[in-house]
Amino acid sequence: MRRIEPPNAPLGSIVLDRVSMVDDDDEELLQDARDEKGRERWLSWRLGVSFFLFGLLNNVLYVIILSAALDLVPPSTPKGIIAFVNIAPALVAKVGWPYLLKGHIRYTKRLMGCCLLSSLGMIVVAAFDNLNMRLLGISFASFSSGLGELTFLQLSTTYTPPSLAGRSVGYFASGTGAAGLVGAFLWWEVRSLGVRVGVGLSSIMPWIIPIVYFFLLPHSSAFLCAASPLAYEDATSPAEHSIIPYAPLPATEDEIGQEGFVPSGRKRGVSLSANDKWRLVKPLLVKYMLPLFIVYLLEYTINQGIAPTLLYPVPNAKDHPVLSKFIHTIRDYYPLWQLVYQTTVFLSRSSITLGIPPLPANLLFTPAVLQALIFVILAFDSAVGLFPDDDGAISIVTVFLLISLEGVCGGLAYVNVFYRINQERPDPQSMHDVERTKQEREFRIGSIGFADSCGILLAAVVAVPTEVTLCKTQINRGKMLCKGL
Repeated sequence: MRRIEPPNAPLGSIVLDRVSMVDDDDEELLQDARDEKGRERWLSWRLGVSFFLFGLLNNVLYVIILSAALDLVPPSTPKGIIAFVNIAPALVAKVGWPYLLKGHIRYTKRLMGCCLLSSLGMIVVAAFDNLNMRLLGISFASFSSGLGELTFLQLSTTYTPPSLAGRSVGYFASGTGAAGLVGAFLWWEVRSLGVRVGVGLSSIMPWIIPIVYFFLLPHSSAFLCAASPLAYEDATSPAEHSIIPYAPLPATEDEIGQEGFVPSGRKRGVSLSANDKWRLVKPLLVKYMLPLFIVYLLEYTINQGIAPTLLYPVPNAKDHPVLSKFIHTIRDYYPLWQLVYQTTVFLSRSSITLGIPPLPANLLFTPAVLQALIFVILAFDSAVGLFPDDDGAISIVTVFLLISLEGVCGGLAYVNVFYRINQERPDPQSMHDVERTKQEREFRIGSIGFADSCGILLAAVVAVPTEVTLCKTQINRGKMLCKGL
């Protein structure tokens, strides 16, 4: 309502009153802006913590199973069978779901199914002493882990702008990196309780995921008023921010028809055909899948095939006081290399959450190239030796640095590939169909997942003859350390 000034009011009083009204309006606008920034920070914190916990909880059982391998199978059984059974079902899930199934993703039902299957798997492992039953339980947990990872990565695509989806992937990757350290630590703490109690307790952990999903994770619609609908990291012009309709992407099929989620032109029956999926996946094969496959193949071959043979004389406390605190027997080398690897993987997978800029798309092959170089150097050191055998300290430090770089390459490859796929622009042919655009984004990020699993699975096959060959080579040149393990 317009303010009516009293007649004969002094001019100075009128001016002061109007200045006061302007100041009040400015103060109210500033307060609203502060409140909105606080709301955005709170939402971003909840989103980051949620995806971090998703990554941690989804992968931690995988690490616990690997850490407990010695306790889960008889001494005469090759421990590599645990690694194989722990990855093969996950590969089936990553191939089967995005490539064979179509239509809407029912996130709630899928996540509840993953939690149930994962918990059931750990209960089977804990309840039975029979090897076949334990392998069956591990298979359940592996399948659930693979499907869970796929689901959380696809869930990140429902958040707009894409830069927000990229940050969600960054937090998820950080959580998966932390799972390596947390899982190993948890098993170290509960190992004394035995397999039945220790693994049985871990069956509770998957049920934290629904709590986070329902009570901590903010809905994707909460971010829509806070940012431009599409803010691609590499956008260079305003036109690039508006190439698909501004509409929230529903996270579940149950949201169809709810106010605020579905534009008027939405079609319920949209689904991607096999030809559609092949058209979408072809550009991703070399750009994203190949570097991820190479990194993981070399990384896990190093961890399972070369690292067990990287053995040196035990350093004495007089000449090497620092090294002697960590290495007491020859058996301490392999756990040390794994600790170094897991720590650097966690740090590098957390790079985006720590504010380090992601790798440019044209440098995604860099970690693969470095990983190949590390593979060659470590294999040469194991077979021939970079330094004289009596100079173990410099060899230990060199391997420490190379294993650290190996972990960095592996972590950077993972987080940057999935970050970049979330920045892919929609297909111009379907950019006006919100549901098709949603399914294409989900499929793109889901289709990448089998590349790293294929690398890990192939590495499990290659690592065994690699370790045997390197050990024989060492014995032939007079280095007998691997024979004493």
